[in-house]
Order: sequence, then structure tokens, then C-alpha cells
Amino acid sequence: MVTQLEITDEKKESAEIEIRNQRKPVDYNTIEYPIEVLVPKYLDGIKEDKNELFIPDYQREMAWDDDKQSKFIESLLLGLPIPYIFVADVSESEDLARLEIIDGTQRIRTLARFINNKLKLNNLEKLKSLNGFTFNDLPLPRQRRFQRTTIRMIQLTEEADEEVRRDLFERINTGSVELNEMEKRRGIKPGKFLDLIEELSKQKQFRQLCSFTETEINKRDPQEFVLRFFAFLNNYQNYSGRKVHEFLDNYLEQENKSDSLNIDLMRNEFDSMLNFVQNYFPDALHIYRKIKNCYEPTTRIKFESITVGVALALRENPQLIPQSTSFLDSKEFKDCTKSDASSSQNKVTCRIEYVRDRLLGN
Repeated sequence: MVTQLEITDEKKESAEIEIRNQRKPVDYNTIEYPIEVLVPKYLDGIKEDKNELFIPDYQREMAWDDDKQSKFIESLLLGLPIPYIFVADVSESEDLARLEIIDGTQRIRTLARFINNKLKLNNLEKLKSLNGFTFNDLPLPRQRRFQRTTIRMIQLTEEADEEVRRDLFERINTGSVELNEMEKRRGIKPGKFLDLIEELSKQKQFRQLCSFTETEINKRDPQEFVLRFFAFLNNYQNYSGRKVHEFLDNYLEQENKSDSLNIDLMRNEFDSMLNFVQNYFPDALHIYRKIKNCYEPTTRIKFESITVGVALALRENPQLIPQSTSFLDSKEFKDCTKSDASSSQNKVTCRIEYVRDRLLGN
């Protein structure tokens, strides 16, 4: 039998206090860009991961099929209103001034494909005569008008940290019940290695060091962090710099099927890394950031760099006692692990081996 809780004045006051404590001021600007400006912001420098408008690692790959992309282009041609694109100014240096796409990656990718004639319109319901058209097939005046079409954006200022951006991304996408990548792995890639990931992800020491929130635990972030640790530790040289989820999936499947998988060795290596971090990084502040009296979880980039670098160093010297860990406060390390740092193969290798080499005194 469910007991109805009485809503007292005291409970109302507590609720109001909680709302005030949890509210975070988020500064933003509303801007508009024509498509002819917006697409180059996304494409120029994309191969080097220096494009001004970039897609962060927590976003998914292209999910819209050609029909959905075509319908979006049709909406623009018809002059219909479309939702705002949400971006955030995340650059720590004025010479880059990059914008992280929080919501709108499918629309941006679709525009880029269409403008570059990689999308052929199909199954249009209103503009049926345009089925089979690419951008270049449109009359020149229509091409120019399309290019001048403006896209509205909400731009968060640089004061919005990664936690705010990820939370906003989650809330914008709450209308979908699609499983996240780690939930999918749990359902379709069971095995002995996944069982180990489940076990290690529940370690109290690990969760405290990374300061996972209840929401992140429910989203299975601890499991993904453990998977990332082993995948990059044992296979980072083969990471292509693209499609990180595919990289993680392949590694998980490979280890689940492996006949030579040494569960005890992997468990011991994970534990040794955690003990090293706790012993030699004061208050573990290099794994998570302390803001006033609360802790914010580490980014995936920083977690991978530190934990994999530590584990690689311990492989070379299990009795390692570092002379210093001050290199983690260096500009070089901060630049390669900040929120808009590149996830190219070279950058991933550089930051992991940077930690390893400094710990070994190289």
C-alpha cells in the first residue's frame, strides 16, 4: 500500500532551498548565421580537428538516414521554422575560439552533405519535383537563396563548464528513450570481459576518485570509463582518431572472445593504477576537479590520459615512486586534455605517453 506523503510548509521550504542551490546561472547569446557561413565553420579544419564548429566525443555519429536528411532540407526550402542549434564557447585560447555543438549535429552534418552534393533528395512529400536533386541541380538563384537562409543558434558563453553542457545535451534529448552506447553493449555484447567491467565499475575507490554523480552512474558512465581504460591501455596505438564508440565496441568484442584473457592480471593492473593515483596525486585532484566544497567528475580525455599513462609507467616499473606529479599542472598537459582537445590518434598518443614518460622521469 502506497502512503501519500503530506506536503508540509517545511517540505515546501526545503524544496525551494534545493531549487535555489541547484540552479546555475547560464549566460547565453542568440545568434544567426547564414548557411554559407555556418557550413564552412564546421568543415574548415575538420580533418585536423581544428574546425571552429566541432562535435564533442559524447555526441553520436550520423544517425539520420537519407530520408530524414531530405525532409530537413525540404523544410528549409519551404521556409519552415526549425529548432535552435545549441552551441557552447569552450575555447581556452582566443586564437581558436571554438564552438562545441551541444544539440544540432544531425542538422549541421546534413547541411554539409547537401551543400557538397553528397546528399540526393528523395521521398519528398511537398516538393516532389525535387526528388533526385543534389544541391548543384537546383537553379542558381535558388542555390544562392538557400545559402543565405539563416540558422538560429543559442550560444552558451565560456562560463558554461562541461557538466552544464552535458546536462543540457541530456535534457534536450530526453524525448528519446534510445539506449546509450554502454547500455547497448550490455545487451548485445555479453561476455567475461564485460563481466569484469561490471565488477570493477562498482569499486568504491574508483567511484570516489572519479566522483561520479548518481545520474552518471545510472547512465553507466563508470562502466564506460573502465572499458576506455583497458581499450586505450592495450590498444591505443591502433586508435584511428575517429568513431571512438566503434573502437571501444571492437575491443570489447575482441576481449570477450579471447581465449587468452587474463582476468586476474587485468583486475590487478586496474587496482594498482587506482592505488598509485590515490597515493601520489594529492587528494586525487588531478582525476577530478574540486570547486568550492564539491567535486565535479573528470572528463573522459583527462581520465584516459592519466590512468593509462600511470598504468603504462607501472608496467615498466612496478615499484615506481614518482619524483613529482607537478607536470599535470603544466600548460602542455592542460592544453592537450581540455574539453576541446583533439581526439586524433597523434593527440591521444601524445597525452598518454606524456604522462607515462614524465612519471618515469623521461
